[in-house]
Amino acid sequence: NLALLQAARPDCCALANNHVLDWGRQGLADSLAALGRAGIACPGAGVDEAAAKAPAALPLLGRGRLLVFSRATADSGVMDGWSATPDRSGVALLESLGEDAARGFAAEVTRWRRPGDLVLLSIHWGGNWGAEVPPQQRRFARRLIDLGAVDLVHGHSSHCPRPHEVWRGKLIVYGCGDLINDYEGIGREGADDPSAVCLWFARLDRQSGKLIGLERVPMRLRRMQLVRADASVQG
Repeated sequence: NLALLQAARPDCCALANNHVLDWGRQGLADSLAALGRAGIACPGAGVDEAAAKAPAALPLLGRGRLLVFSRATADSGVMDGWSATPDRSGVALLESLGEDAARGFAAEVTRWRRPGDLVLLSIHWGGNWGAEVPPQQRRFARRLIDLGAVDLVHGHSSHCPRPHEVWRGKLIVYGCGDLINDYEGIGREGADDPSAVCLWFARLDRQSGKLIGLERVPMRLRRMQLVRADASVQG
């Protein structure tokens, strides 16, 4: 499916999630190699813990970089034994969403960040479906902003779009929803429509990292293709 991914011309593919090792560690190695050949940065999983936790450093026009960190939490369904260690490949796992975890992640960012850099955390957290934002996610995302660690939190795992908010001028997306998947025929989960997806376009101030513009475009998934949403889409 790499050709499909390349059609969107991504700079980065966040890999910390609960499916990246579905085909074992050899499958992960194959994925890392294929993305590398395609020139697509892939934080969040790697040959060892250091590689998995390292951010993608994407150059910004003018000066500075966008540092993209990718993490997953166990409650998203990451299997036991999938976390990367100093001598084993795997996923960059966040053990909790508590204060110690927030401060630990902030310290990691400090080691990488240079003047002029912006920081995005792409995080795979929580269960599937439902519009409700778990309180621990809200506390953790806000705390990272309070600590000056991130400029944008890009949350996912929920399959359906969840609320977003602006905290101290910084964007938090608690669940961006899916984009292309094979869930179209599974039927609805409660009030959620698996075909309801969104495109997100955020603009940040280069100096402060604060949100200056956001466009959320509703789309509909039909036979593995995106079409404009209509009034029948719920989600």
